[in-house]
Amino acid sequence: MSADRLEQLKTFHEEDPEDPFTRYALAQEHLKHDNASRALALFEELVETDPDYVGTYYHLGKLYERLDRTDDAIDTYAQGIEMAREEGTQKDLSELQDAKLKAEGVGFD
Repeated sequence: MSADRLEQLKTFHEEDPEDPFTRYALAQEHLKHDNASRALALFEELVETDPDYVGTYYHLGKLYERLDRTDDAIDTYAQGIEMAREEGTQKDLSELQDAKLKAEGVGFD
């Protein structure tokens, strides 16, 4: 079913390549299929073209961490924190702050 979902999302993306939710979902699905490079490209593009899509920052930061790009992760979390403040999304703000602290080695597990 997961492969079907990937194909379905690719179709949605072809029909509306500018839709941020479709690009976000497609990036997530690529991660599930261990295609980190494609997911990374989609997340980075999404942050660039739709910076107010706050959820992207958390997942892009986590992917950077997974790729041992901690500085990029911290920068991404910081950008997301600013955007979450602007958007007034408290839950996203809290998650991004926590992720940033952990990436900096300050968090508590």
